[in-house]
Amino acid sequence: MSKQALWSGRFEGEMDGSTLKFTSSLDVDSALAFYDVMGSLAHVRMLKKQKILSAGDADEIIRGLLSIVSEMERREFEIDDSLEDIHTNIEFRLTSEIGPVGGRLHTGRSRNDQVAADLRMYLRDVILEAVIDLDSLAASLLKIAEDHGDTIMPGFTHMQHAQPVTLAQHVMAHVFRLSRDADRFFDAYDRMDRCPLGSAALAGTTYPIDRKMTAEALGFGSPTQNSMDSVSSRDNVLETVFCASMAAADMSSMCEELIVWSSQEFGFIEMDDAYTTGSSIMPQKKNPDIAELIRGRTGTVVGDLVSLMTMAKGLPLSYNRDLQEDKRPLMDSMKIISDSAHMLSKVISSMKINKDAMLAAVEKGFINATDLADYLVTRGIPFRDAHGIAGESVRYCIGSRKKLEDLTLDEFRKFSDSIDEDVYSILPVKACVERRRSYGGTSSGSVDVQITEAMGAVMERSERVRQETQLIENCWDDLLKEV
Repeated sequence: MSKQALWSGRFEGEMDGSTLKFTSSLDVDSALAFYDVMGSLAHVRMLKKQKILSAGDADEIIRGLLSIVSEMERREFEIDDSLEDIHTNIEFRLTSEIGPVGGRLHTGRSRNDQVAADLRMYLRDVILEAVIDLDSLAASLLKIAEDHGDTIMPGFTHMQHAQPVTLAQHVMAHVFRLSRDADRFFDAYDRMDRCPLGSAALAGTTYPIDRKMTAEALGFGSPTQNSMDSVSSRDNVLETVFCASMAAADMSSMCEELIVWSSQEFGFIEMDDAYTTGSSIMPQKKNPDIAELIRGRTGTVVGDLVSLMTMAKGLPLSYNRDLQEDKRPLMDSMKIISDSAHMLSKVISSMKINKDAMLAAVEKGFINATDLADYLVTRGIPFRDAHGIAGESVRYCIGSRKKLEDLTLDEFRKFSDSIDEDVYSILPVKACVERRRSYGGTSSGSVDVQITEAMGAVMERSERVRQETQLIENCWDDLLKEV
């Protein structure tokens, strides 16, 4: 079969070279090559079982497809740029290998449902990879939390000193963010777990196909429910890239803190030489480039989401060629997420933490003022009044160049007669931290609970990834069996 004959249809003239170049998707959809062959193997085995193809023809096609898989594994499968996409490349290679019988493979399907199925198989793998990478990053933060339950630092709001917390409590906030990011990916995974194959171009097919068989053979939970929706919707792609955008934003927030913390003004951390760069002119510089690049690439991921939303917003049912543009933003975004999580984990695992600088920072900014207000509440003073008394005390300290804990009892009683000697037991920052025993709080006991719960969630996701990966691998093993 000639290349032109593959999709010639009603056309008499040949496609202009510029048209082929403009419409080609090979530079991105070649990443779907393996999934395309797996989908074809599931499809032809179903055609054989349903007696839509003769056993002889089906077996010959299966052997041809298995030969192509072997070529891919040996990196010997050659992509022909004169063919517009990877699906055409594989079918042309098949017909070149086994002759015209290869053309029977396309019975009962279209490129529309074919590419939709390929894309969902690709999505499964990159989602599972993203979950692994995000949980690896979470694990590096959990190690810091385990080691720094007694490292006290300022907690910030509006980048102003707010209340004392532990470094463990601070990094656990990022752990729970990442945990939700990973869970969101699994939510998208569950909604995407339906197989479009068999929907054909848009209206289904007249052949007596078994869509449940192909769905199960490819490891999907079930077939998609509407053939037009199957070939025209890309909400699974958009949702995945939204999950990537959220994860990128959370990592960017983390990177912003690491950049600030590594500055001379803060000095809370020092990044390892292996993950920083120098200056071309200033020899003293140690630049946090990895953190800055992750922060910068977040804009690319968010831009990919906007691109996809804009592409999808005005498409009539069913398939439109606009949907060819879904793959590059998806693939770019998922690569950025996995690369960023991988590198950020290295930065965090190797950085030095300056506990003394963190503690010294706590001594500034009257970070125990809220505890003074809470103390007054225990003496029967309404919180709003207590808040005012504590504020007056801080104002006095600023004028006197003193800390709250340095005030004498007589000085305290200028602001309230309810203050007694026991006020000095609640003002040390360690006491401020340990008194916050509420669920989710910063006391050592509360943080220990957080660490246990977060580790449990990571382990549950790890088991889910293992199960899903095993299911997919089992499907591949079955499909790759010789006839």
